Amino acid sequence: MFRHVIKKNIMLKPAQVKDFVNAATKCNFDVDIYYNRYVVDAKSILGVFGLDLTQKLTVEYSGYDQSFEQVLNSLTVA
Repeated sequence: MFRHVIKKNIMLKPAQVKDFVNAATKCNFDVDIYYNRYVVDAKSILGVFGLDLTQKLTVEYSGYDQSFEQVLNSLTVA
């Protein structure tokens, strides 16, 4: 079955990581977040903190969760 992959660019501040990870954890589909060649599971708080939070990050997922979408919309950058 083909699943449409959604990619969104976000900026995360250290204080926002916990809310982002909590929202991703509630999703019943995989959520990845990456910067350059470093890809981590967005449901891992240590993995997300391991990324360079001063740069634009890309979130990639293939499902829908309304509360996760609301968190992403508040973090989305152009």
